[in-house]
Order: sequence, then C-alpha cells, then structure tokens
Amino acid sequence: MSAPARPVHPESAGGESQAGYQIDGQRLRAPAIEPGLYIVSTPIGNLRDITIRALATLAAADVIACEDTRVTRVLTRHYGIETELFAYHEHNADRQRPKLLAALAAGKTIALVSDAGTPLVSDPGFRLVGDVLGAGHRVIPIPGASALLTALVAAALPTDTFLFAGFLPNRTVGRKKRLAALAEVPGTLIFYESPHRTADSLTDMAETLGADRPAVVARELTKTFETVRRGTLGSLAEAFGNEPSPKGEIVILIGPPVASEPEAEEVDSLLARLLENHPLKEAAALAATATGMPKRDLYQRALELKAEAAGDEEDEDDGEPDSDDDGAA
Repeated sequence: MSAPARPVHPESAGGESQAGYQIDGQRLRAPAIEPGLYIVSTPIGNLRDITIRALATLAAADVIACEDTRVTRVLTRHYGIETELFAYHEHNADRQRPKLLAALAAGKTIALVSDAGTPLVSDPGFRLVGDVLGAGHRVIPIPGASALLTALVAAALPTDTFLFAGFLPNRTVGRKKRLAALAEVPGTLIFYESPHRTADSLTDMAETLGADRPAVVARELTKTFETVRRGTLGSLAEAFGNEPSPKGEIVILIGPPVASEPEAEEVDSLLARLLENHPLKEAAALAATATGMPKRDLYQRALELKAEAAGDEEDEDDGEPDSDDDGAA
C-alpha cells in the first residue's frame, strides 16, 4: 500500500479534518474520526442513496479498501472525495490483508466498501473483520443500502422471518440439493442470482419447492430500469424461460411454505393422544400449535371426542354380564 496522500488525522483549529466531500455543489468538511476499520455501506444503484455519515467517513479515512477501484471512483468523484483507493477483493485478499492490518497498527483509518450495498454480505470481507478484531483494533459499522432488504420491503412477502441464502450453486444438481435443504424454512427465502442463470434457477425452484409457491424477481433496484415482478415460481419460471436473459443485478425472493391442513383422522388421532395427558383446553391449544388450525375448532372437536369416548365406556358397561347372575332359576 502506498503512503496516504495526507497525515492520518489532519485537523483544523476547530477540530475538523481538512478533508471533505461535496453535495450539490456545496463543499463540506469531514469531521476527524478515530482509527479503526469502518464498514461503509454504499448505494446499490442510485448514488443519492448514500448517507451523510458514510460520505464523511469516506472523506476522513486515510484509505478506502474496495472491490474495484473503478467502481468506487465513480462514487468518490461524484461527491468530491479524494481519499486514496486500495484494491481489496477475494482474489488478492490473502496478499492485501496484511497491508491493511499494518496500516491499522500504524494508527491509520480504513474504510471498507463493496462495489454496491453493505460489505461482507456475499463477499469475503468477514475474514478481514475477524483479523482486525483479533489484532485489537476497532470495527465500526456505517449502515446504509442493502439489495436484499430493498427487495424484501418491495416484495409483498412476509418480512417477520426471512433467510438470506446468498448465491445458489451454479449447476442444477447442487442447486436443487441446496433448495431442498431450505424447502421447509418457515420464512421468506432471499437469493442473489446472476442474470444468465435466472431462468434456470427459477425452473429448479419451481420443481423443487413447488410451482404454486409465491415468488418475486427484483432487478436493477434503485436504478432507472428497476423492475419488481411478482407471481408464482411456476409463472415466473415460464416467463423468464421465454425471454432473453435479464440484465443487471437480480434478487429472487420466495414466500414461506404453505402448510396444508391435516386430514380429519390425523387431527382426531392427535387430539386423542393429547387428551390422555392434558386437560381439554390445553390439549386444544397444543393441537392448534401443531396444526395451525383454529384453537376454537379444535376445542369443540376435543369435546366431541371426549363425549364419544364417555359414551363408548357406558355402552361397554351396559353390555357386561352381571357377575352375580349364574343363570339359576
């Protein structure tokens, strides 16, 4: 890593760094920040989605470690940030990580960014964070844009529970195996996918998870040609299979599995077992949790089963021969 173009934390008389950034033609100074590794979220498309804190951090840092200096330079030039850029990605991480650790040991401030969105999500930055913490340095998150969350809030799928599963395997066999392992997750599934594999992935999803499962394909989020297509896995697989490969970044979201209502005989059997060891109201509540059926309906059915069982016992008692009757006149 080359030496920073300026001292670590140059400050003006007012306690502010001489470094700065520009918004709509107005130049702003960036406050000095403490040494450490700053994990900085950047826009996923629209450059105006950057936060003020992120701009100030990028401007005040000694070095910006980024996946592709050409991509990050578009952002820094747009906002008039002059901080040195340093390439750090999965192909050079083992070689570059010691240099970043040495810079932190020397008291410098490093901002880590990805090409778009929040660093460490589907990229190897977590190893750097682990080593930085292991060396006793600070790690400070600067939150902001995230493609998976942007897609989730626009999908109209359940948001109370979701699982981000990153990229699926490239080949059908591995893809279906991974999907099968996630089939019963009781929440919305979120995947990143490359444009040229989108149609194949949707087909495998429909075959593995069910063609009727609700799904969404979000593309080019926050950009000019943003699209969010909703449907089922079957309808989306058919649509994308008959179109040219889409362009841009793809997020696929799949709704949670829909539990089918159990057969009446299965419900009766479950209630009968529960009634052996639990009071009626508690048995109904436990059955409701297990089946997803309304507790009121299960309580009523439990009453009926209990009444039927009591009736059967009375019938058995009425049919028993009198033990004192030996048949004599």
